[in-house]
Amino acid sequence: MTLRAPPPGQLVRRHLRARPLGARLCLDAIARETAGGRMIWLVFPTGTPPEAVAASGRTTIRAVGGGLVVGLADADGGALILDGQPVRIAPRPAETMLFAGLNTLVAVRNGESAAQIAEWLDYHVQDHGAEAALILDRSPGDNDFDAALARKTAAIPGLRRLVLVDPDRPPPDPQGATPDEGPVYEWLRHAFLDEARAVANLDLCDLLAPAPGASIFDRAAAAPAGMILLTGRHAFPWRPRDPAKPGFADHVCVAFDRPQDARRWCVAPVKCGPDTIWRVNRIAGTAPRAQDVAHFYRCMALRHPGQPVSRLAPRASLVEEPALIALAETRFGQTPLRMPQIAPPRIDPTANRTAIVTTMKNEGPFILDWLAYHRAIGVQDFLIYTNDCSDGTDRLLTLLQARGIVQHRDNPYRAMGLKPQHAALQVAADEPVVRAADWLICMDVDEYLNIKAGDGTLAALFAATGGANMISCTWRLFGNGDIHCFDDAPVIAQFTRCAAEMTRKPHQAWGFKTLFRNVGLFRKLGVHRPKGLTPQHLDRIAWVNGSGQPIPRGMYRSAWRSTAETVGYDLVQLNHYAVRSAESFLVKRDRGRVNHVERDQGLAYWFRMNHNAEEDRSIQRMIPAMETERAGLLADPAIAAAHADCVAAHRAKIAELRARPDQAAFHAALTGPRMQLLSRMLGHFGTNVFLAGPESIPDAVVQTDPAPGFFFTVERAETRH
Repeated sequence: MTLRAPPPGQLVRRHLRARPLGARLCLDAIARETAGGRMIWLVFPTGTPPEAVAASGRTTIRAVGGGLVVGLADADGGALILDGQPVRIAPRPAETMLFAGLNTLVAVRNGESAAQIAEWLDYHVQDHGAEAALILDRSPGDNDFDAALARKTAAIPGLRRLVLVDPDRPPPDPQGATPDEGPVYEWLRHAFLDEARAVANLDLCDLLAPAPGASIFDRAAAAPAGMILLTGRHAFPWRPRDPAKPGFADHVCVAFDRPQDARRWCVAPVKCGPDTIWRVNRIAGTAPRAQDVAHFYRCMALRHPGQPVSRLAPRASLVEEPALIALAETRFGQTPLRMPQIAPPRIDPTANRTAIVTTMKNEGPFILDWLAYHRAIGVQDFLIYTNDCSDGTDRLLTLLQARGIVQHRDNPYRAMGLKPQHAALQVAADEPVVRAADWLICMDVDEYLNIKAGDGTLAALFAATGGANMISCTWRLFGNGDIHCFDDAPVIAQFTRCAAEMTRKPHQAWGFKTLFRNVGLFRKLGVHRPKGLTPQHLDRIAWVNGSGQPIPRGMYRSAWRSTAETVGYDLVQLNHYAVRSAESFLVKRDRGRVNHVERDQGLAYWFRMNHNAEEDRSIQRMIPAMETERAGLLADPAIAAAHADCVAAHRAKIAELRARPDQAAFHAALTGPRMQLLSRMLGHFGTNVFLAGPESIPDAVVQTDPAPGFFFTVERAETRH
């Protein structure tokens, strides 16, 4: 039977019904005349196994999207062997003549309105050369919709064909359905599209980006592979004019840290040939050239109607896209609601007053050395929050506050219902010392800013990083260096063994803390870096790593650790003395954490953080300046006495813990030869070893003298803390 095409411009609806075929469900059976004779194409749904069909030289079986597309030469009268039994096929004629020679759009409707579809069609017909559209309608049954769409599209000049197809058995959740369920595009190809000049696969919320030169249809027809790759970027409103009815013109923003990760295509069926396979996001069997790419925007408030913008994307990642603003104003004739403008911050490059915000619990013996060192390199202010201290830390800090050296606060974490570190950072923003600071950093008492630039001071670092307003200082993990006993001596003098610079694992190895100018680029303090990017300031951020190299924009919003591409230690590193001596680690474990409070700091933590592979003494050039500051602090008899009390309390706690059998056994494990050997081998282990803990490493591996390329890992296991 030969079908005649309806008059041009008339909306056509096709109702397709699945039918049983043997014991299987057949979604459609299509017959088409080809140069090699009459072919029958059968489409089976997801879950149909390829072995259900008996293959022969006259049968083509393609597994696509979990379903099957079977091509059968019709010379034998349309018989097929299905599940071992012959079945008779009654195909319907293909309707490829509907789109013969036309530049055609193919899309899936999941409840989009007639107005939205008409606007989408008008744009692509008028601006991009489309002539026809085939829409798979997953939400059919509304005669009013058909009538409204027919009225609205009748006035689109150049639209020669519009066909809606409603398949049998629509998914129960049309909005959540994805068009790659089953072999949808192979089916539409054989049933309707194989004679089209070119076919562009887009969603009804997608807009091809304006581009000079030939249309994507012309480009696909001219491309050697007969195919153009379409890459899409998500677009968002800043605020829709009518939240209940967002439109294309509302979408004026993109997420600066989200790549073009949507994929679609435009294909010339005759040129790409019959041996390719049409899938939702690619044409399998084609090899487009690097230049055979075009772009589109995916309007997310239309893709997910009814959702507030904040649910679609973090507002901190949104920036205005000039091309979308131009489309809204010139093509769609609307004035969108745009992002509010914010004046650039006023920065005095000579103003460099620096403050540290930190949290502590029972860190008394280590406070004076840490303060003395950071005062020596140029830190002027310290805001210190403490909680539940029992070693004299609070008394020492109270004295230091009375002398104007620090600002000491009780941590309000219980009243706020937060972890101690998060509570402190939240309330710190209102403190005068924070508001007055030109530069801020949030860091701990076991972290030391090791400045390698110039004379080792902050002034030298700021000069070396030019106009940077953010400087990420990557951890270098320092181990105990086989020092087992506590000594009241400067940490930076005692512990010199550390990880190699290029130590990618464990993932904590390259965590960073960030010095940043306090000028409103971000809205709040964070543990590793400020949080809550003000997106209007995106172009004003000058963020560099520890070597003064720019940090990629994709890291601006949420990164907390360096990567192989962004790590740098040339100008500054953050020496992280996470374990110190084995005896002090007993006390650290007993007191608990200030952030991940639910996690034990046991043998697995020691294993991950105790790095003794190399030696680094670069920080020790600042010991004379630190000693001068320390001597000045200890010249105050009350401060000296308070420090001595903290040291005595620390020693007493060590004695108490070592007297307990469980802690004595733990100390023996920390200081035994196995853990000492492992502390020099950590660069040879995979991620799963650090997750599983040191028990996962066989003794035979521990006893080896690993060559430079030696690598050991284990299967993924439950994380040990």
